[in-house]
Amino acid sequence: MKTLITGGARSGKSAYALAMAEQSPGAKVFIATAEARDAEMRARIVKHKAERGPCWITVEEPLNVAEAVAAHGAAGNFIVIDCLTLWTSNLLEGADNAAFAKKADELAGAVAGVAAAVIVVTNEVGLGIVPGDPLSRAYRDRLGLVNARLAAVCGRVILMVAGLPLMIKGK
Repeated sequence: MKTLITGGARSGKSAYALAMAEQSPGAKVFIATAEARDAEMRARIVKHKAERGPCWITVEEPLNVAEAVAAHGAAGNFIVIDCLTLWTSNLLEGADNAAFAKKADELAGAVAGVAAAVIVVTNEVGLGIVPGDPLSRAYRDRLGLVNARLAAVCGRVILMVAGLPLMIKGK
């Protein structure tokens, strides 16, 4: 099963994704898109690795997530990608809209094409006001695009609100 989990910041998306994975058999692969660019982020990464424990394979891939999915997509594996929000941010300055759309399509194709179960974690940032600056608008638009592409290939889409899962698509 392919699942997209979206919601606001600190809504319980990652915890819910990890709980789903823990209930499933097979090798657990965590594809982390965060980059440790400062002390706070380094500490957060260390904390999250410790919370997952030694049974998880952690792949740190801030840019080439489609390739990481393909490399770990064997039947029986369970992949959690956390998260598209940071991945989009990582690609924001290095790709124009067409190049980003191509990367989004590659990721959606990789998720759809592997035999492994995959959960993709992302944020929903399109529910607020229109951002006041061009970079923020580009970010919101690109994240909306990749979220829609992933939702299209996932059999299940869950919206997390205040720690509660709301089923948007699938069962």
